[in-house]
Amino acid sequence: MQVSVTAAKGQLTELVRRAEAGEELVLTRHGHDSVRLVPIRTVPDRKARRALLEAVRTSSALRVLPGPSAAHSQDFLYGDNGLPE
Repeated sequence: MQVSVTAAKGQLTELVRRAEAGEELVLTRHGHDSVRLVPIRTVPDRKARRALLEAVRTSSALRVLPGPSAAHSQDFLYGDNGLPE
C-alpha cells in the first residue's frame, strides 16, 4: 500500500497498526517512494534461545532410530582380495 506523507500525517496510528500486522506500507513524497514502514522484530533473550535449543535437542534425540552400521555398507563393491569387482 502506498500513502503520501501528507496523507499519512492524519492516519499514522492506523498505518502503524497495519504495518505491525504485516502489511507493507510505503510512504511517498511527490509521487516517489520515500519510506517503508516495517515492524521491529524483537530478538529473543538468552534464556529464550537456550530453551529453544534444548527443545530442539530433546526433539531430535527422540527421533534417532537405531539402524545398521555404515562401517561396512560398501563391502559389496569389493571382492575377497579387496579390489573393486
